[in-house]
Amino acid sequence: MFARFREQLGTAGLIVAVVALVAALTGGAIAANSGSGDAKATASATKKGPRGPKGPKGAKGDTGPQGPAGPAGPAGPKGDTGAKGDTGAKGDTGDTGATGPKGATGAAGATGAKGDTGSAGPTCPEGKCYLLSNSTETGTWAANIGDGEIGAGTVTFSLPLKAPIAENHVKLVKTTVPEECDDGTGNAPSIGNPEADPGYLCVWISPLSEGTQFANLNPESAFGEGGASPVGALIIAEKGPSGSFAFGTWAVTAP
Repeated sequence: MFARFREQLGTAGLIVAVVALVAALTGGAIAANSGSGDAKATASATKKGPRGPKGPKGAKGDTGPQGPAGPAGPAGPKGDTGAKGDTGAKGDTGDTGATGPKGATGAAGATGAKGDTGSAGPTCPEGKCYLLSNSTETGTWAANIGDGEIGAGTVTFSLPLKAPIAENHVKLVKTTVPEECDDGTGNAPSIGNPEADPGYLCVWISPLSEGTQFANLNPESAFGEGGASPVGALIIAEKGPSGSFAFGTWAVTAP
């Protein structure tokens, strides 16, 4: 029943109704008392009753209109630097710019140090040049050999010697390198690096010429008995297979 009254009157209205009811009931009792008690009864009837219980919270009202914006507050302190972001993708290559004007020619650089003096050239007394003493020149030779025929390879000195080389100073090098064909400097002597001591001619025979027999150098019909002339030598190859081919390199050093 009270619930129905509260729904119809609300909490505040219910309280007022209860107070009015109490006053009405109490007023009748006061009227029945003697006249001396009238004032007391009236005062008692008008005395405020105790506060009723707090009613439930009402529904939230509609939001009022937004007021004007207040003044901007002071700037806050600078925040910490954020982490570096990922590198973006490489952009397309731009067009080539126009060629700029040619710059002024720079000052000439300092003159470099003087180079070492080169080795002395060949001596040419009376207009004829000779290979200098202890100087070496090298070259190649080759000889074709027919069936039962003799082949000859030619050694020609670019610069002639002042004197011929004796037969015992001409060395054929097949496998073992004679002492006179190693000048003791640089890389080891070989068919690709022929060497000779002063006053010697060393002739290297290629291993591909194996099977060919070689006679003495420079037969008497060519330059006299053996050895080498001031301008070169002949390499005589004989008794080789039909169509064989002999070749190699040589080195000569002027005495």
